[in-house]
Amino acid sequence: MEWWKKSVVYQIYPKSFMDSNGDGVGDIPGIISKLDYLKKLGVDVIWLSPIYDSPQEDNGYDIRDYQEIFHQYGTMADFEQLLEEMHKRELKLVMDLVVNHTSDEHQWFVQSKQSKDSDYRDYYIWRDGKDNGEPPTNWGSTFGGSAWTLDEETGQYYLHIFAKKQPDLNWENVSLREDVYSMMKFWLDKGIDGFRMDVINFISKDPDFPEGEKNPGDAYGNGGQHYINGPRIHEYLREMNQEVLSKYDVLTVGEMPGAAPEDAQIYTNPENQELNMVFTFEHMDLDSKNGDKWSFTDLHLQDLKENFEKWQTSLHGVGWNSLYWNNHDQPRIVSRFGNDGEYRVKSAKMLATCLHMLQGTPYIYQGEEIGMTNVRFDKLDDYRDIELINMYHDRKQQGWNHERLMAAIYKKGRDNARTPMQWNSRENGGFTTGTPWIKSNPVYTDINAEQALDDENSIFYYYQNLIQLRKKHDIITTGKFELLLREHPHIFAYKRVEGNQQLLVLCNFSDQELVIEDEEILQFIGEASVLIANEDARENEKLSPYEGIVYSL
Repeated sequence: MEWWKKSVVYQIYPKSFMDSNGDGVGDIPGIISKLDYLKKLGVDVIWLSPIYDSPQEDNGYDIRDYQEIFHQYGTMADFEQLLEEMHKRELKLVMDLVVNHTSDEHQWFVQSKQSKDSDYRDYYIWRDGKDNGEPPTNWGSTFGGSAWTLDEETGQYYLHIFAKKQPDLNWENVSLREDVYSMMKFWLDKGIDGFRMDVINFISKDPDFPEGEKNPGDAYGNGGQHYINGPRIHEYLREMNQEVLSKYDVLTVGEMPGAAPEDAQIYTNPENQELNMVFTFEHMDLDSKNGDKWSFTDLHLQDLKENFEKWQTSLHGVGWNSLYWNNHDQPRIVSRFGNDGEYRVKSAKMLATCLHMLQGTPYIYQGEEIGMTNVRFDKLDDYRDIELINMYHDRKQQGWNHERLMAAIYKKGRDNARTPMQWNSRENGGFTTGTPWIKSNPVYTDINAEQALDDENSIFYYYQNLIQLRKKHDIITTGKFELLLREHPHIFAYKRVEGNQQLLVLCNFSDQELVIEDEEILQFIGEASVLIANEDARENEKLSPYEGIVYSL
């Protein structure tokens, strides 16, 4: 079995993980100082969000030089030491690969902008505006405004699906692709163990650049249908695999907004030689109204169950799932689908149980293992995320009031995931001796790693146990998924089945005590033993608030 199928990945957001020199920004020496903590947790792989040289317009997802380390994070020597220290501890390192776009300060773009005749002109997507002086298409940028910016010097527009300072690369250009592959080999030859690929299914655009569909009241059209899972995407990924990935034993995961299970079957089927797994977004949109992240609604558990069932059954025996609740772009799961008040510890364990018993490779985001929560800063000025700030100003113009905007930010803002890691109860949670680049969540006095390590019933040790169970029981990796109690509004129940071995997973997503009435489940419980549970004193026919339990037969 491929090593990554049995692995558990831990994502580090370097800027917020651990600051070693007091400048308020996390760094590579800080990460090195915490490797024993991660080893104790039991994870196998560490994925680092971008550490490359960058102006930090989008916290490193705007890369100025792919083969240099961002100065505040350290040096290449620091990176090489990190890799060595990780491999010493049998931890693998996965890097972020951001090749849909670069920073506008990247040398390729600096050259590309100089003239229409530049050798690098076609490394990016340049188009003439319309005759009426409007941009080439009506596409909106993900971060607000038009997806096109006019360059006065050459009189053409360049495409940026994200921020203005993040121009999109032109994958139609063979030389660009060769340069990307050469850069990937540079890191793989250093000894890294794989790539997480940022919005990789955006790299192929419809060459005709049609208009995007526009909803009434929207300022811009939706260009997504013309670049999400675009026309040459499979060709590009197969070429990348052939030229680079197939020559190394690595983990590859593609971040793919807008990819459905049918797409993932192609992307992750080993016969197609593209990627090992993809990040799906569907389950992260279930609490959004009409697909608008900032207009939220309560989660309907039936939707989550159906979504997980669809992905689990579609990819079983065909491709491979990645499993996650949290990452650098998502609010904290315990505040979102759990209860970050009275039942914080218990609901965090229940959510972990629900996810980690599924088939796929689980991803843990820094702080998830201690139950870090969303933050509520009083002022907009305390926030740092470009997406969130642009949204505030755009929606203000559309008539949203300050209260509604702040409620959306508290609920869905990306900075919820980016407050500093809470190591102990000292100032700023022990993250820095200086002023952190973004304020700490004041709850660090009660919620921190030191406290978790001192408490044998903490969320940390529960995650440790879940990780060990995955290593020990093959059924978690290979068994098939069967959904139970499909219509129940509060209980997520499923079985994993492999030959004559079965696991039963029961998770109560509510603060109510619930009675189990299903005869088949009660019979299973009567004959089975408990594999893991977040509640000690329990009754077989009842689930206490936010209880999560796994039975083995």
